[in-house]
Amino acid sequence: MSRETLGHLELLVLVALVRLGDEAYGVPIAQAIQHSTGKRVILASVYNTLERLEEKGFVRSTIGESTPERGGRAKRYFSTTSTGLREVRAAKKALTILWRGIPVHEG
Repeated sequence: MSRETLGHLELLVLVALVRLGDEAYGVPIAQAIQHSTGKRVILASVYNTLERLEEKGFVRSTIGESTPERGGRAKRYFSTTSTGLREVRAAKKALTILWRGIPVHEG
């Protein structure tokens, strides 16, 4: 296990990015998280998290072409690195192991 653990939003952002595939950007990542959790996600927090994940080496970003519908601004696309993918897989494995044997409580 790495010295740095992933925070809750970091893990959600990484999983959403893996699910969306390479070259995803903030809006669809936030929408995927909102859809899966049912909770509103602030776009700025997604971008802050993506920047933190990039600093940790878990994602990388590229700048796309500028588009007229965005007022000439370019989108910043993100993709997972092999290190980021390893972290997601390790988190999934740990959570799956922890959940095994927990009785189901209906209520």
